[in-house]
Amino acid sequence: MDHRLITAMEAALGWKGSGALGGDFARGTIDDDALPTRILTPNRLLDLAMRRSLSNPQFRCFQNGEELHPNAYLTDEVTLRGQSLRMVNTHRLGTLLRQGATLVLDQVNTFDPTMEVTCRALQWWSRERVQVNAYLTTNDASGFRLHWDDHDVLIVQLAGEKQWEVRGPSRTAPLYRDADRNDQPSNDIVWAGTMATGDVMHIPRGYWHQATRNGNGPGKSLHMTFGFAKRTGVSWLSWLADWSREHEIFRHDLDRTSHTSAQALTEAAVELVRRRTPADFLTAREQEAVIPRHVPFLDIFGPLEAVACITHFPPQITDHGDTVEVTAAGKKLTFRAKALPALRLLLSGYPVHLAQAAAQVGAEVEQVAHILVQEELCATLTPELSSGYTGLVTNAAP
Repeated sequence: MDHRLITAMEAALGWKGSGALGGDFARGTIDDDALPTRILTPNRLLDLAMRRSLSNPQFRCFQNGEELHPNAYLTDEVTLRGQSLRMVNTHRLGTLLRQGATLVLDQVNTFDPTMEVTCRALQWWSRERVQVNAYLTTNDASGFRLHWDDHDVLIVQLAGEKQWEVRGPSRTAPLYRDADRNDQPSNDIVWAGTMATGDVMHIPRGYWHQATRNGNGPGKSLHMTFGFAKRTGVSWLSWLADWSREHEIFRHDLDRTSHTSAQALTEAAVELVRRRTPADFLTAREQEAVIPRHVPFLDIFGPLEAVACITHFPPQITDHGDTVEVTAAGKKLTFRAKALPALRLLLSGYPVHLAQAAAQVGAEVEQVAHILVQEELCATLTPELSSGYTGLVTNAAP
């Protein structure tokens, strides 16, 4: 799936593919002035927040470097039936933003189709789970204090300007759950400067950073942060621990006095490590990923006219000659060989309009599409979902 934002970020950072993700710090500028506005604007972010029932910590607000109590910007609205809903108080929030504040909305991809499609494209590109958070800062306000993240991030400045300082890590490859607190910032300043509209930046896991508009006066800054939850050796070992339950020797009580038992456990553990490699873990993690949220297809609303693949990662299509096997989202489906062209098109990640596809790859594409929608590997292309692709991802080609 080719996505306009990914292509622009690769060009800006001098990357070819996602191999540099998690490597060195990188920064550049997108050579597409219209792209940031197409992705998200400050007003659209506020509109998203206004129309939903949100709560802390998904929606947070900061002022003078301190997180505000949710009552400063959220309120309980009572419906005509007397039901209470937690909603953004737009009057209070507007006052805070005029004074200078930072608001944060986590997982914008769960609310907005453009962000949903963008995160899915980044997941297919990187083969890692991705979520996006939006940060809006107004006037003379600061953001988070100097900190580090336990995941790699790609930052895109969508509007305005913000000053950043990025420092190197003080602990190599730190983890959220770690043997070291890692609370002493590094003194190694990797980069300090201003991120302006269209700038992109890659901050590897463990690099200390902070951003602010202090001293800038009137103005705004909107940036989004794509977080990549990459797996580690610890993740692989945890996965092995789950597999160990299949073997009786690991389910027995540990004997403090028996050397034979300890030796047998060690040998069994070595065999488990040998049989289930890190590559096996990464493959299984992709194939077993749960089915994302989507609008269910109901034929009482009308016929299936267009679809898009919604799996977190690219489905694996294996041609066995007489049959074709599709593996994705914890499912394994088998089709006749003649379905191969339709499967490649429908599972390409691009929107597919079935009438056009039937003329290109055969009438069976409609039957295959119904099966993939029923199995929830594809979803009906609603107008809202379609809007997430518009101008960013082209329609599928045969």
